[in-house]
Amino acid sequence: MNAYEEPRGGRRAALRRCEEGIEQMTWIKTIRMEDDERVREKVMEQRELYPMEYATPVPSVDHGFENSIVGSHTLFPEVMFHSFAAFGAMMSPELPLKREQHEMIATMVSVTNRCCY
Repeated sequence: MNAYEEPRGGRRAALRRCEEGIEQMTWIKTIRMEDDERVREKVMEQRELYPMEYATPVPSVDHGFENSIVGSHTLFPEVMFHSFAAFGAMMSPELPLKREQHEMIATMVSVTNRCCY
């Protein structure tokens, strides 16, 4: 399948499963922070860049670090850090937008990309 082909079942089917709360994440090997100092170090560095509200897990969607979008990148800690640090930099209070505007942009990007997380 190339980047322009529909995933198995199609994007509409994937979106419907997401909207119905049927979690169907792709399985990928993850590394627990407790098991690898590099992973723990990069996760902690990346978290320092995020707004403090992000530190509190949301019970309805928190399935543990290993099952998170960040956790799915733990095989390559440096790549993980840079990928998610970019979002932290984009949410910086030093930028000219208000926090609400940053959140709305992030929400619209997720909706446009049909992101379930």
